[in-house]
This record gives sequence, C-alpha cells and structure tokens, in this order.
Amino acid sequence: MTHKVKHTIDNPSQIHAMLIDGVITPCQALAMFSELDTHKIPLGRSNEEESLEDIMKELDQLIGLSKVKDLVKEIQAFAQIQKKRQEAKLLTEPQVLHMIFKGNPGTGKTTVARLLGKMFKHMGILQRGHTVEVERADLVGEYIGHTAQKTRDQIKKALGGILFIDEAYSLGRGGEKDFGKEAIDTLVKAMEDYKDNLIVILAGYKDEMERFLQINPGLRSRFPIQIEFNDYSVNELMQIANMMVEKRQYKFSPEALIKFETILQNRKNDINYDKLGNARLVRNMIEKALRRQALRLVNQKVISREDLLQIKPEDISEV
Repeated sequence: MTHKVKHTIDNPSQIHAMLIDGVITPCQALAMFSELDTHKIPLGRSNEEESLEDIMKELDQLIGLSKVKDLVKEIQAFAQIQKKRQEAKLLTEPQVLHMIFKGNPGTGKTTVARLLGKMFKHMGILQRGHTVEVERADLVGEYIGHTAQKTRDQIKKALGGILFIDEAYSLGRGGEKDFGKEAIDTLVKAMEDYKDNLIVILAGYKDEMERFLQINPGLRSRFPIQIEFNDYSVNELMQIANMMVEKRQYKFSPEALIKFETILQNRKNDINYDKLGNARLVRNMIEKALRRQALRLVNQKVISREDLLQIKPEDISEV
C-alpha cells in the first residue's frame, strides 16, 4: 500500500526520520532521495502554499473551541502591532507562548497544536511551524543519562516548531528518583536556550495536569497560556458527526440521525465517557457505521447512488 506524503522534503534527515517512523516505505525513501539529488520540486504541499487565511478558516470551522480562537486572534494582533512598533523604531516585546492544554481525549488538543504551528510560521513567530508529538516513552530512558539524550533528540526535531507532549503529567509520576524529572529539567533548560525558536505545549487530563503543576510549581510560571478544552455537548457532537460524514460523501437518513444522537446521549452518562468520548467517539462510531453499511450493500444486486450515500439506522451501533 502506498501513502501520500504531505511533508515538504528539503533534506535527507527528514526522509530518514520518516522512514524510521514508518510514515514511508523504503521504495518511497529511495524516490525521495533521488528527487533531492536531481533538485526536483519538493513532494507534497508546502506551508507557503497554504495561506494563513486558509489555516485560520480551518480553525474557525472547528466546532466549539472559542477560547482557542480568541487566543489566536490576540496573538496575531500582538504580532502585527509588534512589527509596526519595530518599523516605528519603538521597543518590542517577545511573546512567551509555551502552553498547557487541559482536557479529555477527543476535545481537539492535538488538532489545535498542529494548526498553531502552521499559523505561527506565517506570523513569523516560528521558522518551520511543524509539530512534533511525543509522550513519556519518547522522552524517558531506562538509565541515568539516557533520558536527557532522548529528550534532547526530540527537542532537536522540534526546533523551529512545536513540541507537543501528550499526557505530560506522566513525567511527574514516580517521585524524585523517577527519570521523568530528568526529562522535565532538560525541557526547562531547552525552553530557555531556544526561547526564540521553540514552543512547548503540555497536554493532558485537567485534574492530572493540575496535580502535575502542584508537584512542579516552577513549571506554572513557564507556561503563561493555559487553555481548558471542555467536553463537547451532544449538539456539538452531532455537528461534528454531520461534518465527518459529509467530508466522506455520505449522509445520515433522518432515522439514523435520531439513533446516533440517542447513543451519544446515553454515552454522555457513562462513567468512562472522559476516556472514550468526544470527537474520538464520534469518529469511531462513523467508521464502524461505514463498515456496516458496506456489509449491508456488498451482496445487494442493484446498488444505486443513493444507496452508496445513505447511512441507515441499522448501520449505527455502539463502539
């Protein structure tokens, strides 16, 4: 199976990293090396081709997230005014944009981090605007000194962009002797060393992140922007569901919509909803519905265009 590679390739190390991560196959890697050697046009679409207006529109189309949208407008306005102050030979203030995202899974934290990286490149805040997504296992080693090196390696990959650490509170577990503390110390140093070329975003459950910041009180002041990603309402989840099926060129029948909403309403009352819910639950339900629709249609002798489009109640089920 071939994969469409959406990265802009401008050096061999990028190709090597993508190969190691399993993003591309060895054959694709060879083709990319060949393109570099012959100075062909870079693969995929570059950030320059996607305007700031396009990215802002993508953010605006996300359901909810009003706090995030307001923050982006503030940062954009501040960047523009600082540029004008510089032109007027007035003092300018650098922005400290390290952030903490608090919220349950499926509330848009990772999606927003990726969009912010691209936006900040266009605003001149970051050089590259990419997002490197990591978790504890990517930062914490198995012996003394290993953690610092692993963490520095991830920081190096993220320079010019955003280092997004999911479930960041896990770095604070285990007490003083845990290697997670070494990762935190290395991160704090890097945030100072590369303050003009790196943004760190820590993400995780609200309560867990609060406890983490109490264990490490020095971190709170280093992350001046803290955003809470609230759970989606059933109405918002239904908007997300409709957007997802429309993008895939499907549509719900009226009865299927009612059944989908009923399941969501019941799941909102589930004690494990915080781990299973929100947009992630909606996506999983839709993907299952598409498979069930395919199973329903595959042996049907005559399949109309409407059949291919419509998701019916029998296609909808729990996940």
